[in-house]
Amino acid sequence: MSLSPQPFALTAKPVASISTVNLAARQRMLSQRMVLQTMLAAQGDKAQLQAAERTLTLFSESQATLLQVPSKLDAVSARKIEAVYLAPNGVGGTIQSFTKMVRTALDCIAQGDRRQADALASVVAHNDAVLDALNKATTVFDEIGKHKSDSMMRELSGIVGDIQSVAREAKVVSFNALVIAARAGQFGREFAVVANVLSGITGKIDGLSREAMVLAGRT
Repeated sequence: MSLSPQPFALTAKPVASISTVNLAARQRMLSQRMVLQTMLAAQGDKAQLQAAERTLTLFSESQATLLQVPSKLDAVSARKIEAVYLAPNGVGGTIQSFTKMVRTALDCIAQGDRRQADALASVVAHNDAVLDALNKATTVFDEIGKHKSDSMMRELSGIVGDIQSVAREAKVVSFNALVIAARAGQFGREFAVVANVLSGITGKIDGLSREAMVLAGRT
């Protein structure tokens, strides 16, 4: 499932390597930057007008990227995002409206339109609403990320547990083989060599599996 791209979104471009949660959180910072830059642009600062245009473009591209995330997730996770974005009074509509307001304000400022004061007032008035919406979006992406991480950790723990189980069984086989080799005397020497090699291998496997669990825990 993929959320329908919003009308304000530009053609999505590759966003620098950044996690979905961080990308969603960055939107909050960009929204506030846009408000400040738009306010300064309204005071006649052309450099801030250009800066606001760039920020709006980055904000729109990032939003378009976030809207494509559900198509890459499992059905349950995708529905969680859909519920937050598309539900009545969902964050999707709030973000879309805010972005349109910024677009209108910047156009009015660039054209010297007398309506720029009202357009700027609308942007400022909706600042808290868009922050709240972006916070909700960040929260849902964070919850999904944690759930995915926990699931991967459980799966990894299960795999490592199976490896350790096989290693323990191999140790038992190796020990029994050494006992049999000892009883066989000179006829069991070659058998004892193989048993010792097997014992060394199982020891390494056990050590590596423990290291994998420690590394996974740190991650």
